Amino acid sequence: MKNALLILLAAVIVIASAAGLVPKEETAKAEYLRIHIRANSNEDDDQSVKYEVKEKVVGFLTPLIAECDSKEKAMKVIGDNLRNIEKVADRTLRERGYTYSSEARLNNELFPTRVYESLTLDSGYYDALILELGEGAGDNWWCVVYPPLCFVGSGNYVYKSKIKSIIDSFFNN
Repeated sequence: MKNALLILLAAVIVIASAAGLVPKEETAKAEYLRIHIRANSNEDDDQSVKYEVKEKVVGFLTPLIAECDSKEKAMKVIGDNLRNIEKVADRTLRERGYTYSSEARLNNELFPTRVYESLTLDSGYYDALILELGEGAGDNWWCVVYPPLCFVGSGNYVYKSKIKSIIDSFFNN
């Protein structure tokens, strides 16, 4: 009985996908705006200041992104604030005695697969806020700006899949 229902459910998913009712991977990727902060180098000091810059930049962006109800609005807000993002990063670098500066830009770049608690973002090209510190040649930190996955405490946003919910409810009944 369960096998027949699983086959039926799989057929429904295939038909829904063919009809365009299930978002394609590229469509899903298009919904996210990522952030990528690249350290100057892999030296301990450069890696340490990268995290300090991250905290300050996230603190600066949080109230701005909170007002956005679409990725397009988030991209506009960030695009309008690229110089301010650099100022926040550069101030942090100067306060810590670094002589290099930062460069912020919006770009579409390749990201590896990344898991954030219960959300997995597949590898592929994503729009992103790129913040390079100095040479930008070191290890980096990345997350999601929109929806604001990195900008809220855990538990404030829950990502759900309708298909997974249907399957879960089937097996739980």
